Amino acid sequence: MVCMDLPTAVKSYQFGERAKSELIVSSQLCIALTSFSEQEKAGGKRMLLLLLEQVRSEVLFAHRSTGSAEFNKAVGYLNDAISLVESNQPEQATQKISMAISAATTPAQEAWEALSKHGLL
Repeated sequence: MVCMDLPTAVKSYQFGERAKSELIVSSQLCIALTSFSEQEKAGGKRMLLLLLEQVRSEVLFAHRSTGSAEFNKAVGYLNDAISLVESNQPEQATQKISMAISAATTPAQEAWEALSKHGLL
């Protein structure tokens, strides 16, 4: 079990849960993009990239706020996913987003354990 102070645990839990939700939506949109018509793909791709960049920004903020290396890993996976979407490979991007979900969930799980230990969850 990771030893985590309560303020960091609260932030890690909050950031991890939010990142997980946003990453799941991002993954679903990557999958949806593959079924878009050719006329729709360019606009869909631009919107997806904007979303992924925003999620990356939030996960980077989580890393800087908590110092969690796992959030930093998630940022790296998002960088890879963004590159794949830019290269018109959204289906491969979903794999990288799945890895980002796993990385972002780890600090949330560790935080949940710390908060539960103190009777806060």
